Amino acid sequence: MSRLKVLVYSDDIDTRQQVILALGRRPHPDLPELEYVEVATEPVVIQNMDAGHIDLAILDGEAVPAGGMGIAKQLKDEIYQCPPVLVLTGRPQDAWLATWSRAEAAVPHPIDPVQLAEAVISLLRSRVPATTT
Repeated sequence: MSRLKVLVYSDDIDTRQQVILALGRRPHPDLPELEYVEVATEPVVIQNMDAGHIDLAILDGEAVPAGGMGIAKQLKDEIYQCPPVLVLTGRPQDAWLATWSRAEAAVPHPIDPVQLAEAVISLLRSRVPATTT
């Protein structure tokens, strides 16, 4: 299977790098390698998601001027069969806001690599066709 494309949105390059380093090229042996699409602005997120070919969007809820939760809600409202979305929240107590945004998962800052990987693996498994042995 070809690589899975993961869009990583944050206005902060350090946050994007933390996500990419936490996940690595292949977070689980059952999954294909990941290819990252780094995005720093809302219009480019929308452009990439509209074009398709994204398997998962990881959106920084703390990004400015457009936060990831608002973008997640817009994507879920406007894109038919929108791929899964994971929102990075400012703190664990903000998980309810991620629910409002219709994101399938939320992981708080500071990023815990294990927690992030578990959430991403769970979301990406739905994007990989089952194989028979």
